[in-house]
Amino acid sequence: MENQDVIVLKRLLEWRGSQQKAVLVTVTQTWGSSPRPVGSIMALCETGAVVGSVSGGCIEDDLIAQYAQASVQSNASPRPILDGPPERVKYGISAEEAHRFGLPCGGTLELILEFNPDATALKQLIESLEKGNLVQRTTDLQTGTVSLADTKCVSALKINEAILTNTFGPQYRMLLIGAGQLGEYIATMAIFCGFSVTICDPRDSYASGWRTQGVSHMTDWPDDAVKRFAPDRRTCVLALTHDPKLDDLALLEAIETEAFYIGAIGSRKNNQARKQRMIEHFEQTDATLAKLKGPIGVFIGSKTPAEIAVSIMAEVLAVKNSVDVPEQMHVAQAKTLQEQEIIKIT
Repeated sequence: MENQDVIVLKRLLEWRGSQQKAVLVTVTQTWGSSPRPVGSIMALCETGAVVGSVSGGCIEDDLIAQYAQASVQSNASPRPILDGPPERVKYGISAEEAHRFGLPCGGTLELILEFNPDATALKQLIESLEKGNLVQRTTDLQTGTVSLADTKCVSALKINEAILTNTFGPQYRMLLIGAGQLGEYIATMAIFCGFSVTICDPRDSYASGWRTQGVSHMTDWPDDAVKRFAPDRRTCVLALTHDPKLDDLALLEAIETEAFYIGAIGSRKNNQARKQRMIEHFEQTDATLAKLKGPIGVFIGSKTPAEIAVSIMAEVLAVKNSVDVPEQMHVAQAKTLQEQEIIKIT
């Protein structure tokens, strides 16, 4: 499944490339609770077709009614999408309006509407994203003129009276070491969450039994696979084999990269033994191994492969979204606390 922003931009490009009028809508500010975060985008075609979202649906309906040619006003005359410079609109200012548009209590959001974005600039943005670049898109709010610039860091959306700057990134990637059942569950969840998933397993007996569709396959030795995969800041690497010959070397390569999440399954004892091996035999230190997570996942009492995958995916998404998971929710800490409580009771 492609990055949602890229899906929106590609559909918008199709409409503009066929000379259809369209609007690019960006969430620029929110107050209180809001259905979609700042930076979310949607596109609306003059036919009434919509891709992406800025709310739970009610605001999209209003935008269609306001700007799509397919909507018919009370006088039965269609109102076409407007031309001209970007427009700033707000929803949910009053309690009545918030209720009308299905916003949570106290929720308000501000949108910027860009009418008929330039197809050439859209194509350049999409091509840059597909090359793996991180791109800042800046819109002149007086003229609608757009400029693009590659960047090295993700920045929060910025807006003032003159310009809107939003950062677009390529699809998040996940490299799984080990083609077992757990890997299939994680891959399925990751694809639904918009990750591009690659599985690496040089063992024919495992790789041949893989059933999940939409996943790329590598049969390299895992450390070579990590090098070839070239993890960046939008990549996570998970070692799932329980085999030190496969997991350890891959993890050693991964911690030298900018991957935002690097981890391995295993018990607390096995993970501690792994770190000790790396310190004793591969010249690592506690500091260099700080990025290595294990046991991975948040503690939900998981037992089955599917439940363990939910636990792992939850932690990956928390790190991706810069959410600090409380220490007592980490698997190792939670199990230790659980054992201490049992000891107290007995």
